[in-house]
Amino acid sequence: MNIIDELTWRGAVNQQTDAEGLKKLVNNQSISLYCGVDPTGDSMHIGHLIPFMMMKRFELAGHHPYILIGGATGSIGDPSGRKSERQLQTMEKVQHNVAALSAQMQKLFGGAAQISFVNNYDWLSKISLLDFLRDYGKLFNINTMLAKDIVASRLDVGISFTEFAYQILQSVDFLTLHRKYNVQLQIGGADQWGNITSGIDLIHKVEGAETEVYGLTIPLMLKADGTKFGKTAGGAIWLDAKKTSPYEFYQFWLNQDDRDVVKYLKYFTFLDQAEIGEIEKSLHAHPEDRLAQRRLAEEVTRFVHGEEALKVAQKISKILFSGDVDLLSVTEVQDAFGKAPSVEISATPTDVISLLVATKIEPSKRQAREDVTNGAITINGTRVTDVSEQVDPSDKFDGKFVIVRRGKKKYFLAHVQN
Repeated sequence: MNIIDELTWRGAVNQQTDAEGLKKLVNNQSISLYCGVDPTGDSMHIGHLIPFMMMKRFELAGHHPYILIGGATGSIGDPSGRKSERQLQTMEKVQHNVAALSAQMQKLFGGAAQISFVNNYDWLSKISLLDFLRDYGKLFNINTMLAKDIVASRLDVGISFTEFAYQILQSVDFLTLHRKYNVQLQIGGADQWGNITSGIDLIHKVEGAETEVYGLTIPLMLKADGTKFGKTAGGAIWLDAKKTSPYEFYQFWLNQDDRDVVKYLKYFTFLDQAEIGEIEKSLHAHPEDRLAQRRLAEEVTRFVHGEEALKVAQKISKILFSGDVDLLSVTEVQDAFGKAPSVEISATPTDVISLLVATKIEPSKRQAREDVTNGAITINGTRVTDVSEQVDPSDKFDGKFVIVRRGKKKYFLAHVQN
């Protein structure tokens, strides 16, 4: 299947500057393409995965992607998708984020010989102000720039010259990569359309109107309920295991809605059309099996965190489902309950009723006694039915945690204060 046809089947194409020309180009030869990310933070989140997994698909189809880390543009701030000026970061912070994102990208894609990494600080930092104005500023029409959605949406509230000039810098990126590596395609999110077309216009003015360069954007991803994908009550789902543990990452994908899961299999996995078709049939025939969600969680967790992290995430999931939490290691407890309701307790042994009420796991002693008597409370994996039971926080998990479960699914983590 042609790479453009595959991306279209996966629902990953929003706009193209010349759909027919690009399809013909990739049919006839291997091309170089690029996508960039600015170092606004020290980790990417799952929203960033979408365009970069497209880059991986191009690589698998025999093309050469360039992943650009915006060490220069990240110090300026992209106005797209924002209603106000971005708070500028120090250059030290920007460089820290560049190093963190570069390492993250290398982990995800560094094993592929056909994927290269570049930093636009390497060329943009060498352009003097006069050269910028003479060589590039003269080629950009203010009226055209004002008409771009990324700028027009900010005119009512105001936009600084710094952010206004962002599209020129990104255009210089495309021109530089085209000249140096014969990059002919830029990929980005739907909000990058104005920046991408500005780059194409610049290349046509400098290199000639017949120069073959193209732009392609991906759709804004929305869930079936109309809300933005990737946002949860607990915040963003990060690719950094220290920010979102592999278990939490795995659970995020495992809990996707039946209405969304096939779309996400197309977007976020490298399963082919036939296999996804079979999974979709299983979803319709036996939705209670949640096969689609399990495959999605397995594939994406393996891709981002590796096989061993996937096995640990599956182990934790199985243990929490069974309630045998005493089988968890201290590290696994931290991974499993990083975002679960948590409380603090003293290291002093206490009776179970006092523990439940003091930590507000139960609203009253009456309710606590009722739940204990009915067998609804387990402490560190052991069911407690005696209201006079003593709980010693030092018994398990190196004396650091006590895990309380109420009912079948409601877990609470108590941090032991020494």
